[in-house]
Amino acid sequence: MNLKEKVKNLPLTPGVYLMEDARGNIIYIGKAKNLKNRVRSYFQNSKTPSQKLKKLKANIADFTYILLDTEFEAFMLECKLIREKKPIFNRMMKNPQTYSYIRIQTDGNSPRFEMADRIEENSSLYFGPFTSKHRVEKAVEGIKEFFQISCSNPTSKNTPCLNYSLGLCIGICFRESAKVQYKMILNKIIDLLNGTDVSLLKEIKQRMTEASLKFDFETAAKYRDNLNAIHSLIYKEAVIEFTEANKNIAIIESLDDHIYKLFLIKGNKILFSEKYNTEKLNMEQIVNAAKTNVSIYFTADPVTPIEVSRDDIDEAQIIYSYLKSNNCHYLVIPDHWIGTNHITKMDNFLANTFRMTRTMQDTSVKSPRCNS
Repeated sequence: MNLKEKVKNLPLTPGVYLMEDARGNIIYIGKAKNLKNRVRSYFQNSKTPSQKLKKLKANIADFTYILLDTEFEAFMLECKLIREKKPIFNRMMKNPQTYSYIRIQTDGNSPRFEMADRIEENSSLYFGPFTSKHRVEKAVEGIKEFFQISCSNPTSKNTPCLNYSLGLCIGICFRESAKVQYKMILNKIIDLLNGTDVSLLKEIKQRMTEASLKFDFETAAKYRDNLNAIHSLIYKEAVIEFTEANKNIAIIESLDDHIYKLFLIKGNKILFSEKYNTEKLNMEQIVNAAKTNVSIYFTADPVTPIEVSRDDIDEAQIIYSYLKSNNCHYLVIPDHWIGTNHITKMDNFLANTFRMTRTMQDTSVKSPRCNS
């Protein structure tokens, strides 16, 4: 059977596909919400294919696939398999995964706000890891310019730097009052990156609007790019903070009118997943089965925070994005609920989700956003 014929037999369901060369080596791994449509695209003519895509297509001799119930599972499995198999075209077609951090040093005579390639054992604060070095550079540059803390000679005393004369430095290099102000600004930046004070974003947006009204579109575009870069950093911090809390998360996703899938997740790991069919089990049986698995997979021990490593950041982001999508309902289960009467809240969660989903299917209403 040739490959185009093989594609015709693919199902219209989520899954992961593995492209192989003539020697049987896996050269590319991808995921799809609709396997047939996605894989078929590799065997159709593209108007402007990249050289890397042309080369990939020329080397595909066969493919295998793994069927999954949800796009979420396809994302997670793709990430896992790419890390394990290290296919050559995944490395070629995606930028090498390097990470950057934001380092803030507030103690000592020379405070710093800068980008770093790694975490060092010192008293500085680090934010990250971030997967886009360009966005980190853009955000740091934009924040420095906004606060006028881009000093070109911060270790100098009593001598204004070049950036001071250009209006890019408040005088950190020679004014004691500016050094005090700088430390206050660094605290404000820390609050911004922690998500506790996002007033800076409103201020940048206001300046962007003012620049547009003056027809200064170049400056407005610069503010817009800075805003986008800062937003991405705050989002990444939210992902890391949420994952490091190592919470117990129960997710329910509807697969069709009668089948629901339960996921139990802790931190960035899927501990358990199971499908339940309401044509075979009544709601009470489903709830009891779910509670049993919660007790098994979520221990009653106190939550131990975890550190999100470079290897974990992709899985963490997939889970966080999934929870914020339109496709699921989720509940964060505190440890003190497990094994106590508080677990009745799980009963309500499952029953309410079931009723809500059935109502939406009956009225053809789009599923609402996830809620906890």
